[in-house]
Amino acid sequence: MSQTQVTVPDLGGIDEVEVIEISIKVGDTVEEEQEILVLESDKATMEVPAPMAGKVAKILVAVGDKVSSGTPVVVMEASEQSVAEEKPEPVKEKTVKKETANGTSEQVESDQQTQESESSSATETEIEIKVPDIGGAADVEVIEFSIQPGDTIEAEESLMVLESDKATMEVPSPESGKIISFSVSVGDKVSEGDVIGKMLVTQSQAVDKKSEKTTDQATETSKPVKSPDKKAEKPASKSSSQNNEEASNTLTGKVHAGPAVRQLAREMGVDLTEVTGSGPRSRIIKEDVQQFVKTRLKQPSSAQVMGVVGSDEDFSKFGSIENVPLNKIKQVTAKNMVKSWSTIPQVTQFDEADITELEQYRKGPMTAMLPEGVKVSPLAFVLKACVMALQKFPHFNSSLNLDGTALITKQYYNLGIAVETPDGLLVPVIKNSDTKSIVDFAVESADLAGKARNKKLPMDGMMGGTFTVSSLGGIGGTAFTPIVAAPQVAILGVSKASYKPVWNGSEFEARLMLPLSLSYDHRVIDGAEAARFARYLCQLLSDTRHMLL
Repeated sequence: MSQTQVTVPDLGGIDEVEVIEISIKVGDTVEEEQEILVLESDKATMEVPAPMAGKVAKILVAVGDKVSSGTPVVVMEASEQSVAEEKPEPVKEKTVKKETANGTSEQVESDQQTQESESSSATETEIEIKVPDIGGAADVEVIEFSIQPGDTIEAEESLMVLESDKATMEVPSPESGKIISFSVSVGDKVSEGDVIGKMLVTQSQAVDKKSEKTTDQATETSKPVKSPDKKAEKPASKSSSQNNEEASNTLTGKVHAGPAVRQLAREMGVDLTEVTGSGPRSRIIKEDVQQFVKTRLKQPSSAQVMGVVGSDEDFSKFGSIENVPLNKIKQVTAKNMVKSWSTIPQVTQFDEADITELEQYRKGPMTAMLPEGVKVSPLAFVLKACVMALQKFPHFNSSLNLDGTALITKQYYNLGIAVETPDGLLVPVIKNSDTKSIVDFAVESADLAGKARNKKLPMDGMMGGTFTVSSLGGIGGTAFTPIVAAPQVAILGVSKASYKPVWNGSEFEARLMLPLSLSYDHRVIDGAEAARFARYLCQLLSDTRHMLL
């Protein structure tokens, strides 16, 4: 089977263009005029069609290569049908003569072919292509050619794309025929009525009827040459192929869009394979990209909601790497944190509590009163202080309703405590915290932390929290900004206490200061209220008598 090189068609004076898409692969069978490559310059995008039906034997270029007019890009093996269609008419005439039994029928066949030839040439007309009505716009820029000189085009098929400062529009072909030339280039400005090219059209209706009658007569005395009916079928078959191709664009990732639209999509971070085109032949226009962005802003994609914002960069080119899958707990935590961070306007208030007396009491008199085996950490005092602060400032123990028009204040107090486990961060909840003593907090928080680390938390063990405390005091640090766990409206971060010089009015003395970081939802809580909440916590922790009342 013969092989043919497919070359880049005339690029209209452009020296080099980039291959941005290869639509076929070796071994594929393609139809005539089916897209095989997409090229793009800084001003236009052009599809390279297959010149014949056949099989792809070799691809000579890769995405990113620069090509020019006449550059070989693909090697094809022509199909048997294509070879048969390329046989010259004289061969068909000879075949007819061999099979004809008498001179009369031979003469009829010859006359019939002559009539076809004369009729065909007589009805070909060269016409000017003009810019149609474009809604009164003037000096509109040519941004893309959809077809090249020498190509055959159907009526209403796109010739070129124009763009004003408000819209993108396509210029349709006024007739079916063959493009002779274009008189404009990408970047030129045109207005309604301007001549933009020439094309050769065939007035086929009357001629086809004559040809069909003559062919019918010849058929009675000899075997027919390829009938006009089959010629008429070819465009229909091509149209069907195009429709199938357009219908599969979304699945294959192929898109039809001009350079201006592609640039807009790049600027807005839009994947054009996810956009549905509303232009002719499903072409994507600017309005489609803008509408896509508006829709996504209202309805974030599943990747955004799930917090899938990682990198697709190939880090292995810099050195050895290892992919470590995230466990389910870390994935869920990531999802919740991204959701909270992206939906809640968070602010963090920092303060310090003087816990010098608290520590003296905890390590001294209190130890004699504790049940055997019970240890009380500073966290138990912090939890008790939080419940008292929530009762004084009820907005911190609330949630915003779905449409943001009302505040749901809760009459119960369930404190969540962030616990580090080998599998990730868990937040078990101490229910009915307003009924707990400092010793109760110490016992229950230690019990829940142990169950969390040993994967023995009950199903509802992390549900119903109204406020969360995250303590890093055992590790260190001076402050941090904990993320509010929606639908809660606040969270308290506790860092490591340290001794600092504090002025007492007459001199500096060493005091044990506990850093507190209060993050809150600014839609519900204002800064002054957050500062008062933090100060009240510090007052409670600075004198244990407040918590023992």
